[in-house]
Amino acid sequence: MTDYRTSDEIEIAVAHYFGERTHIIVPNVSWGMFDYELDLCILNNRSGYASEVEIKVSKSDLVRDKKKRHKHNLYSIRWLWFAMPEKMECCQDLVPERAGIILVSPKGLIRIARKAKANATAPKWTMEKAFLLARLGTLRIWPLKRAAMSRKQKHELPVITEPQP
Repeated sequence: MTDYRTSDEIEIAVAHYFGERTHIIVPNVSWGMFDYELDLCILNNRSGYASEVEIKVSKSDLVRDKKKRHKHNLYSIRWLWFAMPEKMECCQDLVPERAGIILVSPKGLIRIARKAKANATAPKWTMEKAFLLARLGTLRIWPLKRAAMSRKQKHELPVITEPQP
């Protein structure tokens, strides 16, 4: 049973909250786009602005994040969010002041504990940059499909073509 405490579970809840159909949402983006890895990069198809979502699952994870050199300062990101299990609500003081806070309940329900402050200098994304993000997202599909197919094949029963004695 899912209790929305792992980074993968939180990632899925946040993607659903923002809306996979109205946003380009790609996990673990760095290669070819940013100087550090974004846990989730979310591009709003309507506004053309992007958000970074940093996922944290423990207090020590938040403390380590404060020591990172990049400080989540990307000129092209309009909003910075920190998403974490609702049990970490008491750790909000460890989240950068400009960042919004998303709390995820054990049932996967989202509550915005604090709104993100907009980076007013962040530009709207060009079609080229949006296409690159979408391309990076689609590159993730094929290894996942191969892994799913491999798991399925391991669990299939063999087909018996000759009668058993």
